Amino acid sequence: MTSENRFVGRRMDDAEFDDCSLANARFHNVKLAGAAFVDVSLKGATFRDVNLSGVAITAANIDGLTIFGHDIQALIRAEIARRKTD
Repeated sequence: MTSENRFVGRRMDDAEFDDCSLANARFHNVKLAGAAFVDVSLKGATFRDVNLSGVAITAANIDGLTIFGHDIQALIRAEIARRKTD
């Protein structure tokens, strides 16, 4: 799978993306329930109006990943910083 892919209005329940690059991919109105992303580059990927129920992201490059308009890496860093102060 290469970068610049577009996934629009599709079901990918229980899909597995293993050791691939989805850099700059766009997911719009997609059902990814139960999907697994393992050793996947999600750098710059965008998920918009996507059902991510049960999705597992493991050992992935998430630099620049946005989900529902949020920079996930920034949210993770903020949560880690918050926990360090608790």
